[in-house]
Amino acid sequence: MSLFKKILYVFALFATQGCGFQPVYNSGDQESFPEFAQIIINPIPNRNGQILRNHLLFALNPTGHKLKPVYNLNIKLSESTTSLAVRKSAFATRANLTVSTKFNLNRIKDNKSLYSGTSNITVSYNILDTEYATLAVKKNAVTRGLLEVSQSIHNQLGFYFSRIHN
Repeated sequence: MSLFKKILYVFALFATQGCGFQPVYNSGDQESFPEFAQIIINPIPNRNGQILRNHLLFALNPTGHKLKPVYNLNIKLSESTTSLAVRKSAFATRANLTVSTKFNLNRIKDNKSLYSGTSNITVSYNILDTEYATLAVKKNAVTRGLLEVSQSIHNQLGFYFSRIHN
């Protein structure tokens, strides 16, 4: 590595220290926002809603500590599939699955809406010749999409709480 690159890295390190940069999430076992443990996630209809809710419960409160609930998170989940690649025989060989959510964070005591947002994730999967294989890859695509959506909601809530702390 050249001397110029080393100097540039050292300068970048000092520049980020002086500008007030701070990570949104702490590293280690500590939770960065205690408010995450105070969020009640309302049940989401159907099996995919349950999976999304479980991902969010683990992301927002990985230690499982029970605190007095202050916030209520309502989520509406929808999914759609579109065919992409089509053979000459008019059969699709690839599909996109779009997982969309609208969510709203409310304060419980006065039911005031504090933050609302959306998250849309598109995942692709192959449509195979055997029906079971296609079901298996579609299930995997749904699982990947729900995990991505839960991470997106977690990040958006983290940004919201970081703004009110600063």
